[in-house]
Amino acid sequence: MRTPANILNLLLLSLLAGLDPSKTQISPKEGWQVYSSAQDPDGRCICTVVAPEQNLCSRDAKSRQLRQLLEKVQNMSQSIEVLNLRTQRDFQYVLKMETQMKGLKAKFRQIEDDRKTLMTKHFQELKEKMDELLPLIPVLEQYKTDAKLITQFKEEIRNLSTVLTGIQEEIGAYDYEELHQRVLSLETRLRDCMKKLTCGKLMKITGPITVKISGTRFGAWMTDPLASEKNNRVWYMDSYTNNKIVREYKSIADFVSGAESRTYNLPFKWAGTNHVVYNGSLYFNKYQSNIIIKYSFDTGRVLAQRSLEYAGFHNVYPYTWGGFSDIDLMADEIGLWAVYATNQNAGNIVISQLNQDTLEVLKSWSTGYPKRSAGESFMICGTLYVTNSHLTGAKVYYSYSTKTSTYEYTDIPFHNQYFHISMLDYNARDRALYAWNNGHQVLFNVTLFHIIKTEDDT
Repeated sequence: MRTPANILNLLLLSLLAGLDPSKTQISPKEGWQVYSSAQDPDGRCICTVVAPEQNLCSRDAKSRQLRQLLEKVQNMSQSIEVLNLRTQRDFQYVLKMETQMKGLKAKFRQIEDDRKTLMTKHFQELKEKMDELLPLIPVLEQYKTDAKLITQFKEEIRNLSTVLTGIQEEIGAYDYEELHQRVLSLETRLRDCMKKLTCGKLMKITGPITVKISGTRFGAWMTDPLASEKNNRVWYMDSYTNNKIVREYKSIADFVSGAESRTYNLPFKWAGTNHVVYNGSLYFNKYQSNIIIKYSFDTGRVLAQRSLEYAGFHNVYPYTWGGFSDIDLMADEIGLWAVYATNQNAGNIVISQLNQDTLEVLKSWSTGYPKRSAGESFMICGTLYVTNSHLTGAKVYYSYSTKTSTYEYTDIPFHNQYFHISMLDYNARDRALYAWNNGHQVLFNVTLFHIIKTEDDT
């Protein structure tokens, strides 16, 4: 970049070069002489000039020429001063712009960070919503084996949707009453189809789906298999002993978020984790006894209690993990059951069907499977399924049919994701297994082999 002093030197040289060569060599006696130009520390231009002797004529041609040159130098000095001010102003402007650009860069970086944070937040919200929907998957999976019937009903619904679309386009062109009857007929056929889906045999266990992480290593959570479709209450009982508090949630979503709707303080402490809610009442084993309690959630009172004759209790015949799991209460499509062991049956599993009102034993079956060798067990359609462990690598190893009074050894593996199962119960309404897996509340989907009844079979 050229400085004002450099520019002035160039201008002076050009002006001097414009003079007659014979007149440029001026001695001090002949007139003004410019020796040099320079720039002081403040950036101002300085010219060294020797004045002529006073006796020379002011009208001398050389004097007049130098006077003109001096005027031009002064004009140029003023122009350079203006140029210098302008340059300083522009430099300050550039500095200001640099500061603003740095500020903009910081703002853009902040916006980028905020965008990532916002996207992470939105992703988490979507994930939580998806987690709320995941428990519905087992309900949908259970109908895979009935694809042919479902396809037929889908076609019926598609036809009705076409009719409804036509009605929207042309009101009154179709008889509403007739359409309403077709909808009712389709609903009836769907219900009839569900009734024809008889009890099935367990073929496969998939999952688990982790619904929530809460509580201690041991506990129970459940829904009522006889509740209406609109009633999706969840009950939560943490620990296997020394507790009487049952927590209630209006839905799975409320359970996941921790929004309790009510708590119940039971009159007795429970033993184990093998409780069941059935038709609006809680059935549990009273601590340090073989007494079964029926407690009503609606009235908050004990409706019935009865001793389960000869049943071992207080870790006499527990499952492999202990925890006072001697008496296991469960429910399936057929009714209410108790699974336990007695000295009379050499510590092997006994299955008893109970009257849900009086808790009276209706019928019992003695098996040959040792209760202490069982990890957990559950009933599906009157068949008891027993796992061989509560730890990693567990599988359904044994089954006993109360319909035929026969048993078989099975090999149905399932994923023990959190390494320690202390509760495993079947829910007939959801067609799913509820489990407490080392402080994780999880769901397993079950695949059953169904037999569909036809009109000829009825």
